[in-house]
Amino acid sequence: MNFKLRSFQENDLDSLVKYANNEKIAGNLTDQFPNPYTKEKGMSFIEMATQETPRKIKAIDINNEVVGAVGVHPKTDIHKKNAELGYWLAEPFWGRGIMTKAVTQMVDYGFEYFDINRIYAVPFENNIGSQKVLEKAGFVLEGRFSKTIYKNGKFLDELVYAVRRP
Repeated sequence: MNFKLRSFQENDLDSLVKYANNEKIAGNLTDQFPNPYTKEKGMSFIEMATQETPRKIKAIDINNEVVGAVGVHPKTDIHKKNAELGYWLAEPFWGRGIMTKAVTQMVDYGFEYFDINRIYAVPFENNIGSQKVLEKAGFVLEGRFSKTIYKNGKFLDELVYAVRRP
């Protein structure tokens, strides 16, 4: 399925809320990802995502609808050569290879536009789909931290996957 990565726009609000308002998505992300995903939260997100240049967060666009997002977030201080990757995709598009391609494109973008040497992601132990996305995109499992995440009343292992600048 064809998609493109692009900057968010104000007129993305309706499709963003439509697809992001999903417990299954929120259940695999940090608590900063709201559930329910309201128009107010969506407007705040779009404002934040469009403030900086180069853009750190891109919309995943299919047929002019935002169906997900992927972002590279550079760190500071002693971690300044690292960036964290975050992403989500609307449930109707799971299992089609879209996220692996979007992650690969965002990694290339991250290394091109930011002064970083490593991009990492921290999927939860129970998010097998996300782990497969990262592995297919060339990420390597660097570590596993036992029961460090507390999400929805449960302790979960935190996995750390990373890819290095070629």
